Amino acid sequence: MSRIVRGALLQATYTGDQESMIQKHEKYARKAAEQKAQIMCFQELFNGPYFCQEQDTKWYSLAEPIPDGPTMKRMQELAKETEMVLIVPMYEEEATGIYYNTAAVIDADGTYLGKYRKVHIPQLGGFWEKFYFRPGNIGYPVFDTAVGKVGVYICYDRHFPEGARMLGLNGAEIVFIPAATSRGLSQHLWRIEQTSHAIANGYFVGTINRVGIEQDLGSNDYYGQSYFCTPRGEFVGEVGDDYKEELIVRDLDLGLLREVRDLWQFYRDRRPDTYSDIVVP
Repeated sequence: MSRIVRGALLQATYTGDQESMIQKHEKYARKAAEQKAQIMCFQELFNGPYFCQEQDTKWYSLAEPIPDGPTMKRMQELAKETEMVLIVPMYEEEATGIYYNTAAVIDADGTYLGKYRKVHIPQLGGFWEKFYFRPGNIGYPVFDTAVGKVGVYICYDRHFPEGARMLGLNGAEIVFIPAATSRGLSQHLWRIEQTSHAIANGYFVGTINRVGIEQDLGSNDYYGQSYFCTPRGEFVGEVGDDYKEELIVRDLDLGLLREVRDLWQFYRDRRPDTYSDIVVP
């Protein structure tokens, strides 16, 4: 039986300041709502640059409490206004000096449902994330939203199948993977890893990447190519542009979940009794 959910992704260029980035996302959220989108995901660290290209304490000032900070209150009002579920990736301050790379989930009536903190934190040239973020410590939650059960994984997380499996085991029907991924580093993996998670775990994936070069912050060239894919790993419509800012709105038939899982019995045929060595440090 069909169960259509209209989803939206925004791959955006950086405007140069926090307020104009927020305004840009508010504008596109309203456009998505005009197209009858029911759920929308923003890109990683949506309201600023991807500042992890350098190591500078000045960027700590961008962090805000979640859900009690001003940007989150604004996003709750936006969700309520547009009647859309919003996935809002932000720089989170838990306490002074304790920061996370986080995505908040807000229901279509503006209710804050909870957050996911990025678990896997890279530390390499152009991606100096351990300077900014503690590893996530709240597991792999799945949120019961107005449109279905939603999970989140963030950027570097996507290289790790274990968390993607946990989201499936926790009941996710759609997993959103916001990212800041640059041309030439792992671009050849972009259309492989997320579709593989969708196939192995029997859920839809919506994955989103920035576009363009963020001036004065290094040479990372973000290549867009945001997309939705089905539990079969098939793209839903066209993949996003390589260079241009783009709002992507697609219809997802969640009724396909049962059809795929009844055919490919990956959950039934799992053998967790044989996997104990996988968690040995």
